[in-house]
Amino acid sequence: MGMNENPFNSILKTLEKPDGGEFGKYYSLPALNDPRIDKLPYSIRILLESAIRNCDEFQVKSKDVEKIIDWKNTSPKQVEIPFKPARVLLQDFTGVPAVVDLACMRDAMNGLGGDSNKINPLVPVDLVIDHSVQVDVARSENAVQANMELEFQRNKERFAFLKWGSNAFHNMLVVPPGSGIVHQVNLEYLGRVVFNTKGMLYPDSVVGTDSHTTMIDGLGVAGWGVGGIEAEAAMLGQPMSMVLPGVVGFKLSGKLRDGVTATDLVLTVTQMLRKHGVVGKFVEFYGEGMGELSLADRATIANMSPEYGATMGFFPVDHVTLHYLKLTGRSDETVSMIESYLRANKMFVDYGEPQIDRVYSSYLELNLEDVEPCVSGPKRPHDRVPLKEMKADWHSCLDNRVGFKGFAIPKQSQSKVAEFNFHGTPAQLRHGDVVIAAITSCTNTSNPSVMLGAALVAKKACELGLEVKPWVKTSLAPGSGVVTKYLENSGLQKYLNQLGFHIVGYGCTTCIGNSGDIDEAVASAITENDLVAAAVLSGNRNFEGRVHPLTRANYLASPPLVVAYALAGTVDIDFETEPIGEGKDGKKIFFRDIWPSNEEVAKVVQSNVLPDMFKATYKAITKGNPMWNHLSVPSGTLYSWDSTSTYIHEPPYFKSMTMSPPGPHGVKNAYCLLNFGDSITTDHISPAGSIHKDSPAARYLVERGVDRRDFNSYGSRRGNDEVMARGTFANIRIVNKLLGGEVGPKTIHIPSGEKLSVFDVAMRYKSEGHDTIILAGAEYGSGSSRDWAAKGPMLLGVKAVIAKSFERIHRSNLVGMGIIPLCFKPGEDAETLGLTGHERYSIELPSSVSDIRPGQDVTVVTDNGKSFTCTLRFDTEVELAYFDHGGILRYVIRNLIHTKH
Repeated sequence: MGMNENPFNSILKTLEKPDGGEFGKYYSLPALNDPRIDKLPYSIRILLESAIRNCDEFQVKSKDVEKIIDWKNTSPKQVEIPFKPARVLLQDFTGVPAVVDLACMRDAMNGLGGDSNKINPLVPVDLVIDHSVQVDVARSENAVQANMELEFQRNKERFAFLKWGSNAFHNMLVVPPGSGIVHQVNLEYLGRVVFNTKGMLYPDSVVGTDSHTTMIDGLGVAGWGVGGIEAEAAMLGQPMSMVLPGVVGFKLSGKLRDGVTATDLVLTVTQMLRKHGVVGKFVEFYGEGMGELSLADRATIANMSPEYGATMGFFPVDHVTLHYLKLTGRSDETVSMIESYLRANKMFVDYGEPQIDRVYSSYLELNLEDVEPCVSGPKRPHDRVPLKEMKADWHSCLDNRVGFKGFAIPKQSQSKVAEFNFHGTPAQLRHGDVVIAAITSCTNTSNPSVMLGAALVAKKACELGLEVKPWVKTSLAPGSGVVTKYLENSGLQKYLNQLGFHIVGYGCTTCIGNSGDIDEAVASAITENDLVAAAVLSGNRNFEGRVHPLTRANYLASPPLVVAYALAGTVDIDFETEPIGEGKDGKKIFFRDIWPSNEEVAKVVQSNVLPDMFKATYKAITKGNPMWNHLSVPSGTLYSWDSTSTYIHEPPYFKSMTMSPPGPHGVKNAYCLLNFGDSITTDHISPAGSIHKDSPAARYLVERGVDRRDFNSYGSRRGNDEVMARGTFANIRIVNKLLGGEVGPKTIHIPSGEKLSVFDVAMRYKSEGHDTIILAGAEYGSGSSRDWAAKGPMLLGVKAVIAKSFERIHRSNLVGMGIIPLCFKPGEDAETLGLTGHERYSIELPSSVSDIRPGQDVTVVTDNGKSFTCTLRFDTEVELAYFDHGGILRYVIRNLIHTKH
């Protein structure tokens, strides 16, 4: 397929510099002279510009451009459009499998007689090695160095592999470990806002392999999370197929009251948007309240898009954005180019000028003055609890039956006190006692107001003589080195240290389950007394079993509230009326005594967050650190796989791959591997945390001589398909209806009735030559996007998933791996249809892909005479092509073999 002339070349214009000379050329939206464009949401204009610039009448057609211009009429109709992002963002957990797949594709290309050097990223890839700081050492001055050394010991092999990849592949920037969390580094350093590539100007846009990539939307850069599988396709130059989204217009007015934080605001917005229903939509913020929202506050709201379910929470570029770009050390020349381009292309919001009303799909409004202090929990990010109702809410959670808001603790044991011995000191634990308090996660550590707010709480508490109990595991994990610079500069870090909030590292910690172990004495007290212990963290996710296996209650809170709860030692407290603790002279100290005013916080931010800090931090970033620089790596463009490695293993995706596609496959007489209810998350399907000692993955590692101490996490072993296949459905909290009420990662081998681990049952079916399917309820695959949640089931031999509904990214990942997603018809599910999961299932599909239509009806037949209709969730022609080829990666290889580049 040759490159066609772009039909829109007539609107190519030159952008002049303010002082003469030119910045470059650009595709001008105003030059289209189409009045509909003035009414388009800003977020849609970015999709429009990308479609125009990439229009070749093959991957992107002029009719796609027209669909986007006509957004007002087309968006309610679920039309598909192609989107080519400006760049791809990876972090190390997903970077490893992406580079494994690239290396593997080079081998496959070689094997089929093609040119293996054709396999390279075609768009810029930013790979930030983060996400793996285990909090092994906390409450110590030496925590950062100690945790970093352990991280390098554990991950040396993966880091070396990524270092090989950074040399072997073009167009890939690798940011070494220890630099920070990918989303914060993206915001403070990588975000271009406007690209200038070989004299062509265009808006920055990004897809990233972590669902919180949306944080960059706060900077006016369109970005969202996709599965590792789509990210790989995007970096190989494939257009992403997406439904043209509706856009919710979210109007902000007023300003936050004193003592209310950005975190309180984001938890409020999350609850409002969850209730409104924004799945698959963009949310675009506007209104005079925007001037009151710092860029960090915007980024906090944008970051939590996945928790409210939107694809993006977008803040168009305005003066606040330009101010932040200068603050973070972007050059004046760059900022001038960004402003000139966006103004010329009608993508800049100037609140000093009269606004043309944009059209939105629906409207919401929030007066910032109505936001009150709050937390979210104990098991879901959108279950907001106003601070003043926290104690009452906690007691109802103890009473309620087991569920998102219930622990079913019998009345008589609710006030139980567990006596234990903590390193020679007698100690007590009760329900609701805090055992983990973590200032963590890019959501909040990128925000100087809440970070310095937490430090001010610590200062006041220390001065009044309050302490944190020694058995609370406290930690502080900033998302970039800048945080340390301003905490040190302000002289406030020492107060955080005094309370045990020492810096433990720069990366994702507690929020993703890297909380490390709880002291053994505390752990025993919790398990022996069946206590509902609590974690309080400034993260964005608190799903069950995620933060730590022993904290059943997990609350999301602002960093200053994390400090307050650590001091109180319990979530069973009413901050209005009950003291947090006793100060120096036995005086009762209340919440109000340690809480700073907004003005106090603003003052400290103003004088301590400075451009030089950003410049210094990021100037050193590509230099790396001694541990990184000493890693020796092989040269060569093909990787030499080490068959004994338990970290990097060549996956079997291309075994027996032929030049021509295999065509679609139905399902014949399949057994049901697992039968699930609602809200099965990707954490259930493919856990990211620790590898349980009795699991199939543990067995595999022990057989290969790996000591239990060195198991590391599933996330860190994503480059090894053998471990990841065994870790599929290995979450200890998984509920499988085939087990009749028992909780745990097991299932029934139907023919024999034996109960074994899911992996063992799947392998037995495979060896007997049987297909398998999965039955599920609503929102199957919600939570973080994980490509292994699709690769794993494929390796287990799962051929189809029949669910009430799917999470967006997970569904497209299943398609990418060749698994058939099917939806029950509205009002139907396994229970209403009387399915137990003991039946055998057949799904007939035409043998030629040209006879299948996206979203068509398909009949499922069981061996006990039942038959029901489902919707086939291949949503686009492109997805059907992937299915025809046996998955997206094979499709790309076959395409590259046939191109002449």
